[in-house]
Amino acid sequence: MSKVLFEVTEELLDTGLRGYPVGYCVTSSVDPQKGLQYCGIPIGQLAKSPPQDMIYLLYHGKRGSAEEVRVFFEDLKKRAFLHEGVIEGILKLPRKAHPMKLLSVSLLLLDIFEGTGDYQEDCLNVIAKLPHLVACLINHHAGWGETKNPDPSLGYMVAFTDMVNVPNKDPHLEEAFKFFNVLHYDHGGGNLSAFVGKAVASGLETMMGSLSAAMCGLAGPRHGSANQETLEFVKEVHSHVGDQLTAEAVEDCIRQRLKNRQLLFGFGHAVLRVEDPRATVMYEFVEKHYGDNPLVKIALLLREVGPKVLAENPKITNPYPNVDAASGVMLTAAGFGYPEYYTVLFGLSRCIGIAIQIVYERCFARGGKGTPIVRPKYLYKNRDA
Repeated sequence: MSKVLFEVTEELLDTGLRGYPVGYCVTSSVDPQKGLQYCGIPIGQLAKSPPQDMIYLLYHGKRGSAEEVRVFFEDLKKRAFLHEGVIEGILKLPRKAHPMKLLSVSLLLLDIFEGTGDYQEDCLNVIAKLPHLVACLINHHAGWGETKNPDPSLGYMVAFTDMVNVPNKDPHLEEAFKFFNVLHYDHGGGNLSAFVGKAVASGLETMMGSLSAAMCGLAGPRHGSANQETLEFVKEVHSHVGDQLTAEAVEDCIRQRLKNRQLLFGFGHAVLRVEDPRATVMYEFVEKHYGDNPLVKIALLLREVGPKVLAENPKITNPYPNVDAASGVMLTAAGFGYPEYYTVLFGLSRCIGIAIQIVYERCFARGGKGTPIVRPKYLYKNRDA
């Protein structure tokens, strides 16, 4: 007997399907109070884990032993090198374009030269090749020279850090990249990029083609590029208060912004009703490692006074910081002050979760039949009525 999970009312129309259940997600979930969980484990317990362990967890649905993770990644390391045609194609892409455009095109190039048409095989391939692909893309777009091949002796994000030719590379950058990577792998099944990727795959588009579409969804300022806007907001607050790095000065600044009908970035979330646990662990990380950095000080002060001011508005259901409140500040403090690539780093992470979700929907859902093509019903409305 079917159970009624949700009643459709007119108020739910034209709301982006927000909160409306449409399927299952086998990798992660987001609870309004507990936040993000990978395979039922709170992200706060996983944030400091090696990327290899977390990728194994998401792919297999359970934590692996050290030996199981090692064997799994021995296979991935054999797949890590890009086809020459992919590299040549990336190097021909226009550097004037936004790097997220280059990421979407690069995934299509990967499909052209290395796609197999098998969702499970291509999932493993894309996970393995993403660090090399994104390093090539960033080095090309930034004009940082030729990209070395992946070093099989290095860990997942250690190899990526090794390949990105960041000028005057900070010794702590590797740790920040690993931290950022683990926290952004997945975020439930209904976020825009994941939903778009799975919707495109439901038409039996290839894995890489579906991920290319997902990255177009991630690119917008309401989704993946919000961390860039939040970093700019933190810089504006710093410019406004100058040397007055106090809670009072920051509170005066944000109250003035609200009075001027300017936005406050880095606060609020579609699902959460508490501070984003990913933001919590990032705040702890930056305070520990970069506590003297002025932008870190501003971010911590915003964390202190922002929720108090926003909570005065009864229409705001979640006045607390989200993951974007700290991620851009963390990368900048760690020596990667290139915000145009922050969404690309987001994509490097998120493609992993989306690819694994696509495998479930295409190969295992409904007893192996896969989900049907996405086709929600829209009601006709007379615009003149």
